[in-house]
Amino acid sequence: MLTAVVGVNWGDEGKGRMVDLLSQDQDIVVRYQGGNNAGHTVVNPQGKFILNLLPSGILRRDVVNVMGNGMVVDLEHLCKEMERLRQGGIEVSPEHLKISDRAVICMPYHVLLDGLEEDRLGDAKFGSTRRGIGPVYGDKYMKKALRMGDLFSEEYLDEHLRQVLEWKNLTIQGGYGAKAISLDAMLEWLHTYGDPIKPYICDTGTYLDTAVGEGKRIMFEAQLGALRDIDFGIYPYTSSSSTIAAYGPIGAGIPQHHVDYVIGITKAYSTCVGEGPFTVELFHEAADRLREAGGEYGAATGRPRRVGPFDVVASRYGARIQGAHELALTKLDVLSYLDEIPVCTAYEIDGERLEEFPMGERLNRAKPVLRSLEGWGCDISSCRTMEELPRAAREYVRFLEESLAVPMGYVSVGAEREAYIRRT
Repeated sequence: MLTAVVGVNWGDEGKGRMVDLLSQDQDIVVRYQGGNNAGHTVVNPQGKFILNLLPSGILRRDVVNVMGNGMVVDLEHLCKEMERLRQGGIEVSPEHLKISDRAVICMPYHVLLDGLEEDRLGDAKFGSTRRGIGPVYGDKYMKKALRMGDLFSEEYLDEHLRQVLEWKNLTIQGGYGAKAISLDAMLEWLHTYGDPIKPYICDTGTYLDTAVGEGKRIMFEAQLGALRDIDFGIYPYTSSSSTIAAYGPIGAGIPQHHVDYVIGITKAYSTCVGEGPFTVELFHEAADRLREAGGEYGAATGRPRRVGPFDVVASRYGARIQGAHELALTKLDVLSYLDEIPVCTAYEIDGERLEEFPMGERLNRAKPVLRSLEGWGCDISSCRTMEELPRAAREYVRFLEESLAVPMGYVSVGAEREAYIRRT
């Protein structure tokens, strides 16, 4: 059984929280795309953990975790993330974690170029996390990248880096006027942070293919959400990888297999980190109250998230392109402070009502069509069944479910692992 847990919106929907919960029924959890440009926050009896690169199943001792070939890996960040887990009492061993030999290495010059370009763009910036993700995926498709398996060939590293740095420094020095990157510095960085990772690197495609043949339960974990997908998101304000469930087997290294079941994650309201169109965005006091109630600050960057009411138009589109069989609604408890809860049910563009998510420049002109639903005005964090929820909370969940036409299988009422309701 191959299951995908994916974001329906702009990212930050609570995928890590749900993967941590659902991984109790899995043998293997695979991250199949992205890098350390987003974070999955997990709260469980062992503590609070922010994971940027490691799959969220890493917190369960009996689950094998795989970093797939679709990922881009900052070795320095990975080493430090693994060490933080060890300090928190979490075992991270080669039996527990496997890294694809085909995953691409995010080098320091990718991080440098990311920041230099955002600075050059000024007010026209994309809102990058400045962690090198766009530049490293660019190098991957220009066939200029280093991959994890290359760490085992000293001669190739030296030869490849010499050629790439000659090319990169033309841009770094000549284009941006920054200091050139030296070959010795890059080789030293690769040894310092690459050597400790070598025991974890293997042919994960063969490992996973064998696991499928043995009937193992495998979960694909996405980073970010449908609206940040490079093809189907709010381009160009997207990530540089495919966040879609259908890409899961490809980014994991087993393209010959397909996803059997997709669980889409969406918040009970909308959040967005970075630039780009965000039709339902709230401002001033209303935004501040929602942001503080939900603790809406980026797990990877600490940036305040843009916030707004639930967006039916965007969520219905995200659920469709993800192929979601069921949904998990997170952070319902955050809305308990509201007497009335706004929901965006349609867009208006140039006087025309629109219920399908538009692309490109039209999205910039979209205005939300809102309706208000009754709030419940009480703490629901201890509820564990739908019957325990106040009537207004149950009606809110049902309204979203009917609007998206996908069953709402899980309702999260708190950050803790057990703070959820399973709807059957």
